Amino acid sequence: MAALHDHPGERAADAPVRLLAIRDTPLSLDEVFRAVGDDAAGGTALFVGTVRDHDGGAAVDALGYSSHPTAEAELRRVAEKVAADFPVRAMAAVHRTGELAVGDIAVIVAVSCPHRAEAFAACRRLIDDLKHEVPIWKHQRFSDGTEEWVGSC
Repeated sequence: MAALHDHPGERAADAPVRLLAIRDTPLSLDEVFRAVGDDAAGGTALFVGTVRDHDGGAAVDALGYSSHPTAEAELRRVAEKVAADFPVRAMAAVHRTGELAVGDIAVIVAVSCPHRAEAFAACRRLIDDLKHEVPIWKHQRFSDGTEEWVGSC
């Protein structure tokens, strides 16, 4: 009898990065979820980041995201690094740019793996590394008239 991890479905896919984009148009949960569908995946983890109405104790009216021209290439680098560390069957990450209102979706990442624990860990690493390493900046406008720039979203 073959060992559990000998089945091809227990290993990472050859090309797990299925969808990466930085867009100035609304993001689709359905598109991202479809992109990470894989018959060998037993777990899919999905994270959705939305614009909240406050930050640091101040009321937020709106915000805008902007990105460096290299942002999509950096997003690919981050995704490929995560895929190398986990048995990823499929992965997707999309981020908005432009003006967003409270409640709008700013970012969606999703990862499918053979098991749920791997999917959760890979998804968390993907969003954390995206936030720290991809050159996307957030410009927040507060209700009191002040504003601030936040580096790498």
